[in-house]
Amino acid sequence: MSTVPPPDRSGDEPDSSLSDERLAAFLREAAEGAGGDAPKEPSARARMVARRLREEDEAARRDGRRGDQGPPGWRTGPSAPAGGSRKRLVGAVVGVLVLAVVAVRPSLVLPDGDGGAGQPSAAAAGAAGDPADTGRATREHPFRGSPAESWAEGADGIEVPEARALSGRSADDVAFALRRTKELLVAANLDPGVLRGGRPDEALAVLDPKQPKLLSGLRRSLRDPDEEHDPLLLFTRFDPAEVRPAGDVVKVRGRMRATAGEPGVVKVGADYTFVYPLVRAGDPDGPVARVIVRRELTLTLNDPAVWDVTEGRLLLEKYYAEHNNTDCGVDDGYLHPGFADGAPDGERPTGPAVDPYDTSVPLTPDGSCGRVTRT
Repeated sequence: MSTVPPPDRSGDEPDSSLSDERLAAFLREAAEGAGGDAPKEPSARARMVARRLREEDEAARRDGRRGDQGPPGWRTGPSAPAGGSRKRLVGAVVGVLVLAVVAVRPSLVLPDGDGGAGQPSAAAAGAAGDPADTGRATREHPFRGSPAESWAEGADGIEVPEARALSGRSADDVAFALRRTKELLVAANLDPGVLRGGRPDEALAVLDPKQPKLLSGLRRSLRDPDEEHDPLLLFTRFDPAEVRPAGDVVKVRGRMRATAGEPGVVKVGADYTFVYPLVRAGDPDGPVARVIVRRELTLTLNDPAVWDVTEGRLLLEKYYAEHNNTDCGVDDGYLHPGFADGAPDGERPTGPAVDPYDTSVPLTPDGSCGRVTRT
């Protein structure tokens, strides 16, 4: 949750360097008695922001909406629904990130003597045994030479940890949040129809329709994707006219854990990597390309007795994505794999080299388009 700095008590006005958003937060907290001493005589900008807030609240009431639309956990003035109970409101600000990493032909980005895509050279493979085995991926062995070769397959790679009571919620509630998180990951990244560009209805059904702008924004991105509305931030999709799976196996590895949030809130953090082997749609016997997608997301299960939420649905607090071995700068809602015998169609990579299998550091919002060291 964003924190608001204490007001400057040396004068009559809040710090003029505050942004409108932070000033608005200050004014809200002052009105609620949570932000220290209110300014004795608000500045013109403070009065303007306060007037804007009142107008927004009035418009919200007219439109049938309820309250503030800050991030989840934002401390808004509680509404009073029928029955006299008071619930905190859920916000819509969701952190998003895409690190689209493009691969040029792997042999051009790896040191001499490497066979490309992280595979040993033909000479090295011959010295190790079978001279005909270059270590490259094939339709029969699409994960050959990849760390993912030993990973679990599909949904089996998403293990749900043991649940325990947290934040005033029972162990059963926590188990439910973990299970629903897995359902979202499976539906968004492993469903064959979704991978072929279909609608991820089962994934959308996990999310709370009361989270403002989230579902409408996701549906907009699926219906008419562009740079500002990218379904790939949450869903894995390929153009069936361009590529198709090399086999029916996706390799998966990662972790999931539940932690306590505010009272009545269970947070589930997930960090998973998915490896997809693909062939060109018109060349099933041609080369195999692997696309590696890493996703970090945090979902919350909020107590409906405290929060204005839909029972049984999860809130999406933040979600990050990294796409490896796919063209950068192509905003059509599909991932476009890089094949070893081709060149990228999107923008040329300018960022640093990336090992897509290295998950030792969290994803960071630099938005770079770099090179992969292996696939």
